[in-house]
Amino acid sequence: MITQVKFVSIPVKDQQRALEFYTQKLGFQVKTDQPMGPGQRWIELSIPGAQTGVVLFTPPGQESRIGTFFNGSFATADVEKTYEELKARGVEFVQPPKKESWGTSAIFKDPDGNQFVLSSLG
Repeated sequence: MITQVKFVSIPVKDQQRALEFYTQKLGFQVKTDQPMGPGQRWIELSIPGAQTGVVLFTPPGQESRIGTFFNGSFATADVEKTYEELKARGVEFVQPPKKESWGTSAIFKDPDGNQFVLSSLG
């Protein structure tokens, strides 16, 4: 039976620029980086402490997905602290931390304009 989500794909225009952002600014780690067809690489990243990873890859014909809102959320124990740390590393936020009845969230974007929710655990 299915036991977990292995990875989710993040569509990017420039794989090298994206790799630098996700590793240097967000702290993700390279699990796999190898050629995948003409002009593309399969870049799979792990998130420290998580079972689910991300893949920086855009399948041919899916370029329209680049720069859209990510259908998911990254979680952290302390949104405000993570917001301050990522902002200090140069990560651009389109929404600072906002407290709601269900928890706290912020929204940041990557160099390709993809937007991601950063939310509290639980």
